[in-house]
Amino acid sequence: MGRLFTPREVECHVPTAPVIRSNVPGSFAWSVFHERHPELVQRVLRALPYGPGERARVEQLLAESTSGVLEPLPESAQDGAQWLAWGEGLWGRPWGEAPFLWAESYFYRRLLEATGYFGAGAWRGVDPFAPFKAAELGGASVDEELAALADLDGLQAEVLVASALWGNRADLSFQITAGVAGAGASELLVDEGALLWAELKHRPGGLVCLVADNAGRELLPDLVLIDFLLRQGLAGRVVLYVKPQPYFVSDATMDDVLATVERLRNAQPDAAREVGRRLWQAMRGGELDVRTHAFFCAPLPYREMPADLAAEFGAAVMTVMKGDLNYRRLVGDQLWPPTTAFGEVAGCFPSSVAALRTLKSDVIVGMDEATVSRLDGSDEAWRTSGRHAVVQVSVRT
Repeated sequence: MGRLFTPREVECHVPTAPVIRSNVPGSFAWSVFHERHPELVQRVLRALPYGPGERARVEQLLAESTSGVLEPLPESAQDGAQWLAWGEGLWGRPWGEAPFLWAESYFYRRLLEATGYFGAGAWRGVDPFAPFKAAELGGASVDEELAALADLDGLQAEVLVASALWGNRADLSFQITAGVAGAGASELLVDEGALLWAELKHRPGGLVCLVADNAGRELLPDLVLIDFLLRQGLAGRVVLYVKPQPYFVSDATMDDVLATVERLRNAQPDAAREVGRRLWQAMRGGELDVRTHAFFCAPLPYREMPADLAAEFGAAVMTVMKGDLNYRRLVGDQLWPPTTAFGEVAGCFPSSVAALRTLKSDVIVGMDEATVSRLDGSDEAWRTSGRHAVVQVSVRT
């Protein structure tokens, strides 16, 4: 049974650090499986009228992932061979002993299997998270975001990046256990946005890649940022990467891109409608190319991406990585010393890369010692609260 794709061969020297696992009670990773996932499962089962078979399989997955051992996908699964290879040495072991990123990714893959997303029945292709996404995209908070576009011409580049950055707080998965996204004070811990803009201005008109994270309120400012890059000539073409299937609750797929562009095209004020119209035309003309790849749902860091995807990124002037999950995959889901240089662990990426990320997991690099000491001395779980953010850039020379 071979892999569906194999990692590229590249000389890349990355330091080592302990891999995060979810077998430490009270840790953030442990809480994801024992607090967040149980609530998520109940929300999924309330949101759609799944039948007894689907409901039983979902409940079985929850029990297995919290107190059982890792079982492989059915032999009939289209990607069963791939996951067997990825899980070599893990099958039959408790879920908490697997790397956190791997186990979390496998949970969502199994959830799709349990709900019939890949099956031959009527639930085939039905996004179990679609009701959550639709409610957010049609909600009053998005109306407020659209209203702010009335002064689009007056918005500065830095404001658009900030909007795309803090839009990540709308992550529906994060809302499950953290209450209303956006509550409390915010702090930008690292701001290398000037380096991002300097690199784009130094090489205008090239290819810019943006790897999306969440749908809804986060994807909206991402699309506005893309429109700005194209209008200003900072990018001659933008490739927007989305997930090939539902993943991590609110992750964006092609359906979500189309729904968000349509929301813009029918929005008030006129400036928002114009953004939607331009994006529609850009997609038709190829200036905006929406793509996906099976690797975006793989439980692996980006330094293990396959050669074909690496070649796509390698042609870019800049790749913008959105969100927490992309950050974990970019630097490695490991307990790095926070002062580890961002470029030291992200420098293997095939293009210059910028991470726009609000902190919602334990991983963090690129910090100065004084800031780390101050935050560690506070009462806040600053790495996971979603109230802190970073804009970090690694320029490939």
